[in-house]
Order: sequence, then C-alpha cells, then structure tokens
Amino acid sequence: MDISKEQLTEMLRVEAFPRSAKYDPEWMLANEMGPNAVWLAEWLCEAMALEPGMRVLDMGCGKAMSSVFLAKEFGVQVWATDLWIQATDNWGRIREAGLADRVFPVHAEAHALPYADGFFDAVVSLDSYHYYGTDDLYLKQFVRFLRPGGQLGIVVPGLMREFEGGVPDTLTRPTASGGRFWDPAECFSFHTVAWWRRHWEHTELVEIEVADTMPDGWRHWLEFERVKKAAGTARWDDEIPALEADQGRYLGLVRLVARRKETT
Repeated sequence: MDISKEQLTEMLRVEAFPRSAKYDPEWMLANEMGPNAVWLAEWLCEAMALEPGMRVLDMGCGKAMSSVFLAKEFGVQVWATDLWIQATDNWGRIREAGLADRVFPVHAEAHALPYADGFFDAVVSLDSYHYYGTDDLYLKQFVRFLRPGGQLGIVVPGLMREFEGGVPDTLTRPTASGGRFWDPAECFSFHTVAWWRRHWEHTELVEIEVADTMPDGWRHWLEFERVKKAAGTARWDDEIPALEADQGRYLGLVRLVARRKETT
C-alpha cells in the first residue's frame, strides 16, 4: 500500500509519546523488531533518572533504535547490546544518527556479557528481557554489571491477568496464513506485573520502585502493528487479530524499575 511520509508521521503521532514524535517514521518502521521500541523507551524513562554522561546498558537493543533515543534524549552513553543483530550493522545505524561518540554496538548473548562488574549507572531492556530473564537465577548475574544504587528498568509484553482455564482461543486460533499469536515455545514467558515483582523481589538484590502496566498498552501495540501493515513492513499477520480480539483483557505491556541495593 502506498502511503506518504506525512501520513506515517500523523499515524505515529501519539499524545502519550511526545518525545517519540520527533523521530522519522520511516526510520522507526525500517528498524522495528516488535512493539515500537522508541515508544517503549520513552515510557520506561518516565520512571528512570537518566542524566547526561551516565553509562547505560541497552540489553537486547535490536537495531539500536532505543539506544539512539536514549543517547539523543538524555545525553547518556549507551552500550547497544544484542545477539540477533550484528554489531557492524548497528554501527552503521549509529553513525547515520550522528552518535558514534555516544553509542557503542556490542554483539553478545545475555548470559555472556563482556562487561566489568558495576560498570553501568543504569540498565534498560525493551521487549527483550522476557526471553532470558524468567530464569530464577538470571537477575543475580545480570545485576552485577550495575553499580550499587543504579537503576534497572524493563518493558516487556505481558499479561494483564492470569489465564482462567487455559490460554483463550482468541490467542491460539490460526490466522489467514495459518500462523497463530500464542506460540507455547515463546509466549509462556509472558507474565503479569505481580509475577515480575515477585520474581525480582525474592532475590533480595533490588528494591522495586515501579511495577505497573502501560495505560492502553494493548491499543498502542495494536496501533503500531496497523501502521506496519499499512506501510507494508509487517512480517507476520498474527498480532493484529489477536490484539483486536483480546481488547486488553490479557495482553499488554509491563514495566518494572528497580534499584540495585547498596549492599549487593
């Protein structure tokens, strides 16, 4: 479908994300790997205290959109770390954004990060942490890269409530192409905000500062998927019908912000 840049700009202008409205919509669509990472970064940073010059780990940064946003909006230095995207690819995007002195691409797996203990002032993860952070022991090895007193913040797709009697058919029914939204191999990493709070609190490594869900998160998620479809950049057809059918009953976006305890 032919759609102008002006139309895309208007479609991606959302009152809840005023900072994000400054960014090129074609750039967002070309580099997306899920719910709009720029929107997610803006929402997360409302609950974080980022200051110029801070060292920030952006874990699971994808194509570095969130890393670019963090560096531009807050003047921080960002280590853009991802497994699926090569560092050389992200380096090209970082240079195009004029941030070669502030964003540093790293190719690494979440269990083999090449950083010094206590190196970062803040750690963020957007639409990524649920792929590896549900392990009961993961936070212990992850939080050590954060200085005592530093903040850790994540946004993940999650559940607004626990399922009643199993996964509803609105999430499992096949789409026109034969796919389905709920893939048991991945989607059972979706959890409620209460689950995530308990998951972190029982480690006694962090103090939870924020644990909540995005207001109308499912609508924003759906809105971005519709824009992708209109622009011809959507890679799957299963998210729109699932979000439309669910109407936020189960699906949404979860945010946690915590601070590493001084004694850990």
